[in-house]
Amino acid sequence: MPLNKSILLVGCGRMGSSMLTGIRNAGFSNITIIDPAHAENWAEHNQAPSGLFDIVVLAIKPQESETALPTLTKFLKPQTIILSIMAGVSLDKLSALTSHTGAIIRAMPNTPAMIGRGITAAVRNAQTSDDDFGIVKSLLRPLGEFVPLHDENLMNAVTAVSGSGPAYLFYLTDVIAKAGEAQGLPADIAMRLARQTMIGAAHLMETAPDSTVKDLREQVTSKGGTTEAALNILMQNNELQILFDKAIEAATNRF
Repeated sequence: MPLNKSILLVGCGRMGSSMLTGIRNAGFSNITIIDPAHAENWAEHNQAPSGLFDIVVLAIKPQESETALPTLTKFLKPQTIILSIMAGVSLDKLSALTSHTGAIIRAMPNTPAMIGRGITAAVRNAQTSDDDFGIVKSLLRPLGEFVPLHDENLMNAVTAVSGSGPAYLFYLTDVIAKAGEAQGLPADIAMRLARQTMIGAAHLMETAPDSTVKDLREQVTSKGGTTEAALNILMQNNELQILFDKAIEAATNRF
């Protein structure tokens, strides 16, 4: 894999910084960064370098795309690979806004990518060769697992499940801790118990790849025991599943 390719990283917030770490960990070093978050107006941001780049990584907010992307045309050549991690901005729109007719890839990482424990799904346009896609995979693999997609229409669902997913887990941790408080636990102890339980359970899933989540759940659940009593409430009338169905649907249809 050629590591001397020139890379322009546009945006260096949380995910942009994670991308930067991943790019460096993949062995690429010829990296230039533009961060419009530190400019009053993207169109007036004049710190961008001149020249053409082999790869342009778009890590800005989706609402900045229509202003920012047309200004990047001067950095593109026909062989440039565009990699976007902007939610909801389609391959066709990326092509139109950048006037680029070459390789374009949409990817959706999540925040655990910051520690190399994330998961990223990606889809490419018809102009992206296997070699181009391989280069992008090499950039993304240091962030965690990589899932190739063949249908762009699935990207919004990916965003809803894994892109937003960490927030659901953090919220559930808070909910469990507050439920512990309601049973008399001091707030700090309830949160410590809930937080480490989430961390430990996630690690257990990782270290038992041949076990389904149902298998792991049943290992904790004794007949007539405390876990069964709780699950009887949580699984009653499939209400929790219905609630999450609605939540994931709302997130999927956001864009």
